[in-house]
Amino acid sequence: MSQPTEFNIDHVAQLARLALTPTEKAQFAQQLGDVLHHIEQLGKVDVSSVEPAAHAFAVYNVWADDIPQPGLTVDAALQNAPAQRDHMIVVPKVVE
Repeated sequence: MSQPTEFNIDHVAQLARLALTPTEKAQFAQQLGDVLHHIEQLGKVDVSSVEPAAHAFAVYNVWADDIPQPGLTVDAALQNAPAQRDHMIVVPKVVE
């Protein structure tokens, strides 16, 4: 497919922060033109009888029921802590 005039490959490369050689510009312009041509072909498909959907398949809740359960004891939670003080984990200071 020939390069369409609807897009400027230099502008697209600048937006993507790509430094392209003239050969790469020609190659990517061809590839982008092929993608846009394919999208045009998809636009011609009759989807009037297809019901709009957010997902291709039905979405079901796969999470378990939220049932309260006892948590860890303080000793169990601090068992692998490298340093602790007053039943809390001590971490290095990260701000001044």
